[in-house]
Amino acid sequence: MVMRLSCRTLAMSLLLLLPLLAVSQVRTRGIDVSKYQGTINWARVAKDSSIKFVYVKATEGTSIQDPRYRTNLTQAKKAGLLVGSYHLYSSKTTAYQQFANFKKVVKKKEQDLVPVLDIEGHHVHRLNMERVDKLLELMQKEYGVRPIIYTSERLYRIHFSGKKYSKYHIFIANYQSYPNTRFTLWQYTEKGHIPGIAGNVDISRLHRNHTLSDIKIPKPKKVSATPKK
Repeated sequence: MVMRLSCRTLAMSLLLLLPLLAVSQVRTRGIDVSKYQGTINWARVAKDSSIKFVYVKATEGTSIQDPRYRTNLTQAKKAGLLVGSYHLYSSKTTAYQQFANFKKVVKKKEQDLVPVLDIEGHHVHRLNMERVDKLLELMQKEYGVRPIIYTSERLYRIHFSGKKYSKYHIFIANYQSYPNTRFTLWQYTEKGHIPGIAGNVDISRLHRNHTLSDIKIPKPKKVSATPKK
């Protein structure tokens, strides 16, 4: 027996299925970690099929270096996760001093992901944009890509929403609602729970119009040998 569905019935059926389809599609997610997560079981973390990338805190200001950076970086990579590094901006020191600290710790050849400059919300009233621009410039020159700017929506609107920063990927932290700004990455919770990590961890996801390739450092193209005549 052949069933014939009216256009109206078919449309209603599709509408009922849409929420189920949305739930079934797991977005690519990532986490960022520092010493505050303690000892991490990276093999267990990697078993979560939605977790594809990790940002590891490397440095802060002029002299602070996260004591678990090296361990987190190497073990996360060993577990098969894509790994990048971030620097927590300080308003108390120069761009050159902060860059020297970051460069000393973060080796280009070890990075899978574009580096992140983390500018927290408490900088909103005392952000020296000349210093920020210089630090972004130094990081780009060293790692060959524009750094990702991590910030709040408020800071983004005040300082980074203009055309000058239109080519930068933006990493927005908003734990209450979906961002009302452009973004590539959205950190949607600071109280996430992932097997392998004791306590809370920040979890992020990519915007639907972006993929992992947008935040990966391009690998240098292999130059083929010129055949001998």
